[in-house]
Amino acid sequence: MVTSVPRLVIAAPSSGSGKTTVATGLMAAFAARGLTVSPHKVGPDYIDPGYHALATGRAGRNLDAYLCGTELIAPLFAHGARGCDLAVVEGVMGLYDGAAGQGDLASTAQVAKLLRAPVVLVVDASSQSRSVAALVHGFASWDPEVRVAGVILNKVGSDRHEEMLREALDASGVPVLGALRRAPQVDTPSRHLGLVPVAERRADAVDAVAAMAAQVRRGCDLDALFALARGAGELSGAVWDAAEAVVSASPRKPDGPRERTPAGAEERGTGPLGAPRVAVAGGAAFTFSYAEHAELLVAAGAEVVVFDPLRDEQLPEGTRGLVIGGGFPEVYAPELSANEPLRKAVAELAFGGAPVAAECAGLLYLARELDGQPMCGVLDARARMDERLTLGYRDAVAVSDSALAAAGTRMRGHEFHRTVVEPGAGAAPAWGVRGPRPRVEGFVQQGVHASYLHTHWASGPGVARRFVERCLTS
Repeated sequence: MVTSVPRLVIAAPSSGSGKTTVATGLMAAFAARGLTVSPHKVGPDYIDPGYHALATGRAGRNLDAYLCGTELIAPLFAHGARGCDLAVVEGVMGLYDGAAGQGDLASTAQVAKLLRAPVVLVVDASSQSRSVAALVHGFASWDPEVRVAGVILNKVGSDRHEEMLREALDASGVPVLGALRRAPQVDTPSRHLGLVPVAERRADAVDAVAAMAAQVRRGCDLDALFALARGAGELSGAVWDAAEAVVSASPRKPDGPRERTPAGAEERGTGPLGAPRVAVAGGAAFTFSYAEHAELLVAAGAEVVVFDPLRDEQLPEGTRGLVIGGGFPEVYAPELSANEPLRKAVAELAFGGAPVAAECAGLLYLARELDGQPMCGVLDARARMDERLTLGYRDAVAVSDSALAAAGTRMRGHEFHRTVVEPGAGAAPAWGVRGPRPRVEGFVQQGVHASYLHTHWASGPGVARRFVERCLTS
């Protein structure tokens, strides 16, 4: 299949240059023109896609070549962008920054090459004038396979400052497609792990996105940017499909008969077609989730129901499995602790042997306590905030058989937290982390798989299939 969706990659020389402001503003500005805009983010970040979704009305999707493999970048992009008029891809860190010590793997540059997409470089011009030309020239010439096709100048101080910057860039051969003045009103608040998620500041986030769109409309040549996007090359190859991914991961033949629903499944909490109900934690405390996870669960035969541990006192009726992803339970520890009925319901489900998949925030929520506040008590562990940031990609192997993976299954993941869980691993650890300092981490007990590791299930769709099968048989 050939994908020809117009597309742009918004990159920068470094973090803090204004990529999120420009990318989100462009998404919202083009959406306001009546275009259907597909939002994407390079890397494992969960927070920026929330702002992208607010700007476009579509799920923000991640493109991470480390977690998913280079071969899935174009298919995942085509899946998210199907039927859209334009796709905007926000980069990560600096244009050429990727997985440490692994060349351009997982960099914005690599993703741009895989997508055959033009790159627009967002440059923080606040402390430079003529030097901007040398900077842009360096980025544009570093890798001839990366097409740096335009520049947007950010944090421009005045008309005279803009004039000096444009004059300097005239000889670079890279056109200036926008110049944005300093605008504090578009800033979004940050804390220990980056921007505050949309779910925690919905009204303010709506205003911030509107301000980004207004700033971009004032300062950028939208017609030229759209023309640039339309010049992106065609992508040939398969479009990722959750149902096909699950079938390919299944031990049965694609054209073979499906396994029958176990007797009594209806009474044990399945939908009218035998689909087991999987409750997925959401709300302000649990905002980290890749859109493909829910799609894979549904494709594997589950009925996905979202609940909010801050507000709901019971799990959705008939819950057969539970997924608790990442987020900020440390910010809401008193409120989560005060919801004692739900904590007891989660513990009862887990101790009853139901499949429970918990990542990072979910791990903290299942612990005995978090910063002294009682949590669910499923795991005999205590969690606390820590000054040290744990951050990076991980190459892992499943140590113990679990509801997610058989022992020996290899997965790639990502850690990003300022908390510590003691002990760091149970009697049956979840993962063995490979590398210079190998270690085991996480917990597997009964149906529970709890770990700090964030994984992208598109890279191993058998995870979703196995989880749903366990929901039917537990």
